[in-house]
Amino acid sequence: MSEAPPQADRETRLADLLQSISDMPSDKRPPLEQLAEEHPDLADDLRELWGTMMVVEAVAHQSPTVTLDDQPPRIAVSDVLPPERLGEYELLEMLGRGGMGVVYRAQQRSLQREVALKLILQGSVARDDELARFQSEAEAAAALEHPNIVPIFEVGETQGWHYIGMKLIRGENLSQRLSRGPLPEREAASLIIKVARAIEYAHSQGVIHRDLKPANILIDEDGNPHVSDFGLAKKLTSGASLTHTGEVLGTPAYMAPEQAERGRGEIGPPCDVFSLGAILYASVTGRPPFQGATAVDTLLVLLEQDPPPPRLLNPQLTRDLEMILQKSLQKPVELRYASAGALADDLRAHLDGLPISARSGRFGQIVNKVFRETHYANVLERWSVLWMWHAVVLLVMCVVTNWFDLMRDRWPQMDTPWPYLLLWGGGLAVWAPTFWALRRRGGPVTAVERHIAHAWGASIIGVILLFVIEVQLGMDVLALSPVLGVVNGMAFTVKAGILGGAFYFYAAALYGMAIVMAFLQAAEIPYGVTLYGLVSASSFFFPGWKYFRLRRKRQARAGRP
Repeated sequence: MSEAPPQADRETRLADLLQSISDMPSDKRPPLEQLAEEHPDLADDLRELWGTMMVVEAVAHQSPTVTLDDQPPRIAVSDVLPPERLGEYELLEMLGRGGMGVVYRAQQRSLQREVALKLILQGSVARDDELARFQSEAEAAAALEHPNIVPIFEVGETQGWHYIGMKLIRGENLSQRLSRGPLPEREAASLIIKVARAIEYAHSQGVIHRDLKPANILIDEDGNPHVSDFGLAKKLTSGASLTHTGEVLGTPAYMAPEQAERGRGEIGPPCDVFSLGAILYASVTGRPPFQGATAVDTLLVLLEQDPPPPRLLNPQLTRDLEMILQKSLQKPVELRYASAGALADDLRAHLDGLPISARSGRFGQIVNKVFRETHYANVLERWSVLWMWHAVVLLVMCVVTNWFDLMRDRWPQMDTPWPYLLLWGGGLAVWAPTFWALRRRGGPVTAVERHIAHAWGASIIGVILLFVIEVQLGMDVLALSPVLGVVNGMAFTVKAGILGGAFYFYAAALYGMAIVMAFLQAAEIPYGVTLYGLVSASSFFFPGWKYFRLRRKRQARAGRP
């Protein structure tokens, strides 16, 4: 029998790996980044299929919907239908359906009133985990008494069907309202203020919603919102972990990043603050802040990209509301509003024409925003070793260049640009693609890494062109060497904007080195290039060492050698 072709073997290994991961308990699964490092040749496929696997599992276990469509799907023929009468309730019509439950308008005969009756989708054949989640929703919602939260009348079971009797809200949900177009700014802000106050109250009672979206906000005939569907709610006082490793719980277009990927932070009240911001964004722009062709694409957009500026989609929006939205949708938890109440306070201040906290110009906040790491900084864990090697290569090239300069009196050929062009042009021409190829072997390359690579590549081209410019202008070799600090300082300024403010210090050191090199050159002290090499190499080595240590600590916590 002939040996299986490499492609077939690769596909077999990928299938076996995905199967083994799927068979693991969700809290024992390794993270995607770890798997990509362990199987670099499968990294691209793993990244593409990871979200799909989580979504398929969520659907298979009938978790709350993970689609982009907020409208209730139609009931399939295979679904279990309840009888027309359940105890004292007579079912009149279906109002909506989610991933786990279906809601009917029903007549409660004993009190002669219409109610909303929520039933488990699979009725009397529901599994134990579905019953537990249904009971959790009932307990969470029943403990809340707020004018903008749908009240619970009764929780019970009859004929094998578990149900929750709720107040019937006559009107429509926010998703249906937005299907006719975005809301005016003041109307949307007033609506979200009431929702945020309700969520702040829920948080004060130890309940986190975790699935806020337009379809779960019911608007009555007077225009008042009511928060519904606490199917994913968790109690902070329960002692149970709120993080479900490997599970996608919620709706990608409105969920917080920490719900979509572990390692982004603990799941708590800030998740609901993010979702409130996403709902407000959709209310005034007509589309969610994160949108992709599929649920998997939306998850990736949520994790890797910032939403389009709201005023790009709706130029009529005020600058203050845009700033409130941007603060609500910050991926780092600590940069969002501290609470749903704080968001409501800022929206109220905006409507009243008062200063908003999102526009705060306090010096400490400005410094924190400028110099803190961005949510992209974790990509440096993948670059850490390569950056340390690049520091070594860069230092060696600078020392050799300085040696060439010192040998001019002995070797006349060193007084021409060709040895320097061969060293820098040839050396970097070999090292740059090698560097990039090694990085690609470490896993899938994200969009932000391409941005960093372009800034780095541009600095390399700038360094090589300096020698060409010297020749064209008839200047001595290394006459323009002080510009090296300017070129690389600009590259590190770009990195600071993408990754974090710490790189501003390295950029400042490189800019300062340009001035020092010019001074040394004017004083005919021939060691400027070596000093530049030390500073430039340090700018790569120390960040690389920092993120290498962080990577090792993370691996140690995961139980890897």
